[in-house]
Formats: sequence, C-alpha cells, structure tokens
Amino acid sequence: MPPCYVKAYIKRNKNDAADAEAICEAVTRPTIRFVPVKTTDQQAVLMLHRTRNLLIRQRTMLVNAMRAHLAEFGIIAPQGLRHAEELTEEISRQEDKLPELARAIVQTIVDQLHDTMARINDVQTRLAKWHRQNKVSQLLASIPGIGIMGATAIAATVTDASLFRSGREFAAWA
Repeated sequence: MPPCYVKAYIKRNKNDAADAEAICEAVTRPTIRFVPVKTTDQQAVLMLHRTRNLLIRQRTMLVNAMRAHLAEFGIIAPQGLRHAEELTEEISRQEDKLPELARAIVQTIVDQLHDTMARINDVQTRLAKWHRQNKVSQLLASIPGIGIMGATAIAATVTDASLFRSGREFAAWA
C-alpha cells in the first residue's frame, strides 16, 4: 500500500503504534488500491532497465567530457553521440595539437566510452532475449509506437493491467 494513502489516517505523532493503527484503518477502506507485488523476473528486468539508463547517462558524460577537453586544444566536433567516433578519429589525425599527457587522458576516456557502449549493447541484448521469451512484452511490442525497450519496461512494471479502468488511467499513471 502506498504510504501516501496511509498518511491521511494517522491521528497523532509518528511512531510504530500510530503507523500500525493507520494502516489497519486504511486497509478497511474499500477504495484503497494496493501496490501489486512483482515477480523476481520482473524485478530483474527493471534492474536491467535501470542499469541501461545509468550506462547511457555515463556514456553521455564521457562524450561531453571528451568534447570539452578537446575543445581546450581547438579540436571541436558537433554535439551528439554520432559525432563521438568522428572525434576519436580527429584525435589521431591531429596528434601534433595534443600534448602526450592530454592524448593519454583522452585515450582513457575513449577506452571507457567503448567499454560503456559494449555494456549497453550487452544489456540491450539481454532485454531483447527476455522480450522474445515474454508473451506480454511481445503483445505490447505489436502496438504501433512501442518498441522492445518500451514493451519490456511496461511488461515488467505493470503486474496486472486490469487494475486500470481505462487506457487513459494507465497513461496518467505512467
């Protein structure tokens, strides 16, 4: 049960006894909706999604750091991940502009960027494998505009779609 539903039933100071009394009171209300329990499989898929998001943020940080460091030496590239590979090629072409120490540091960032990209691909492969084994995820992916990542995220997050009265209610929840 979400804590915000119980908060309205707390009568006095916050302590274990008052919390327990409020929970007992909230449970008796017919309109209270409970948080459905996810399976361990769903929790694992959500963990993959969170890890993927973390790795994507790290990849963005690495690309931005590389662009910023190289801009200090006059090597400039447009923003975006697609230009990161061009930037690494530019580093090798303009070795004379970069001191050895700066080249070594930028190479460390490039190596970490490639490692992060490989890890992202690994996580996406695992998500695709889970998608192929999960009927709900496959059904969701058949909806126009929902791909594998969205389908696996929804299938892992929503335990019982019948808890929503309509698609509009689901959209507001999401």
